[in-house]
Amino acid sequence: MAEHEPLTPLSTSQKEMLEEAVSTYQAHLNADTAGYLMARGIGREEALAFRLGVVADPAPGHEKYRGMLAIPYLGRDGQPLTVRFRCLVEHNHRDYFHGKYNTIKDDTPRMFSVGAVHRAGEEIHVTEGELDAVILNKIGLHAVAIPGANMWFGRHRRMLAGFNRIWTWADPDDAGAELTGKITRALRSAKAVRLRADVTDTYMEHGAEHLLSLVQKKED
Repeated sequence: MAEHEPLTPLSTSQKEMLEEAVSTYQAHLNADTAGYLMARGIGREEALAFRLGVVADPAPGHEKYRGMLAIPYLGRDGQPLTVRFRCLVEHNHRDYFHGKYNTIKDDTPRMFSVGAVHRAGEEIHVTEGELDAVILNKIGLHAVAIPGANMWFGRHRRMLAGFNRIWTWADPDDAGAELTGKITRALRSAKAVRLRADVTDTYMEHGAEHLLSLVQKKED
């Protein structure tokens, strides 16, 4: 998709298919996957709010994602706009012809947790991982996610341009630095939060107050 090409609205049939798929995946969220999420700081309330699920009964075209965590990208009213999938098995993903995180082929790149754009006040937070955004929303920070520098588009800049401050919480590696660079170059009000680990690992090791202090220290 070109940098300035607008998003094509979903058809009624696409909306219905996505709603059915996401509802089915939600219903199949099992104890093992709930345990996986809890180990990453995500409880039942967050799983319900973000409509997380498991691909036990794949929708047409989703067969290759069987057994994976389903991460819906929801619109401002909670309707699914697309879904990405996270493999829950610790193995060499390429040997199984998929990645750790998987996007549906030819799907339109979107911003995760776009509802936060409408709920936020003067500040918003941008993470690299969807589950990292869940954590920040859990602790009271309105957060969206851009899953990688190649998923950052001009329309995302326009969606965030009205905020007085955009905090970026990318992973502390080369890929994260690339995403941070793209956002801070595109938005003068963007400022990076310095992390020693990703948001989730930082939260699990140090807790919510530590994450909140990273922003407060930046403002001091």
